[in-house]
Amino acid sequence: MKSKLLSLVIVTLIALGLFGCASMDTSNTIDLLSASGFKQRTPVTEKEFEIYNATPAYQVHRVEVEDKVFYVFKDEENKVAYLGDEDNYQKYKQLAIQQDIAQKQYQAAQMQQDMSMGWYGAYGPYFYGPRYRMIGR
Repeated sequence: MKSKLLSLVIVTLIALGLFGCASMDTSNTIDLLSASGFKQRTPVTEKEFEIYNATPAYQVHRVEVEDKVFYVFKDEENKVAYLGDEDNYQKYKQLAIQQDIAQKQYQAAQMQQDMSMGWYGAYGPYFYGPRYRMIGR
């Protein structure tokens, strides 16, 4: 019975985590890009529109123009692109890794708390521990 309950809890947490991450993925990426120094830019010229339309949406791509390296993220919903250089991209990757570690630590702490709530004795009928009977009295 406990293994079925544990399996149900784990599957539910994973499902909630995946659905929650999917809905916040784009705004989270944009926040990380902005924090790492990427600049928001709206295409103005015909050439910029051509490049913008050819770029896949919602992915960070490496682009080389005249021996210069840029990283581009196309936000199709807001019709803007985020541009950064190598330093900005390295900072973005570092922030994404830090955020991933923090989320995993938070999830582990939540799971640990959920598991300790069901541990017999921690929150059982005896708040100060089990009561022992004296034998022979």
